[in-house]
Amino acid sequence: MGIFDWKHWIVLLVVVVLVFGTKKLKNFGSDLGESIKGFRKAMNEDEKPADPNVQNAQPSQPVQPQGTPLNQPHTIDGQAQKVQEPARKE
Repeated sequence: MGIFDWKHWIVLLVVVVLVFGTKKLKNFGSDLGESIKGFRKAMNEDEKPADPNVQNAQPSQPVQPQGTPLNQPHTIDGQAQKVQEPARKE
């Protein structure tokens, strides 16, 4: 007798079904299956060799929309203003 006794697994299964319900368990199973399929698909795509006609051109340095390189320090100019709330009438 231990954790691998079939009676313990049946009790555990009944408790899980009572806590989560069959609909949530069904959704959980389908979501888990889809995520495993997506993971396998991504792993298979990584293993495929790259197209020899495509060149591996990488930019020397990514550029922000303002034109300053990402590794260069930059500042944002602005001024904070205090907002006055209207006085409450009581």
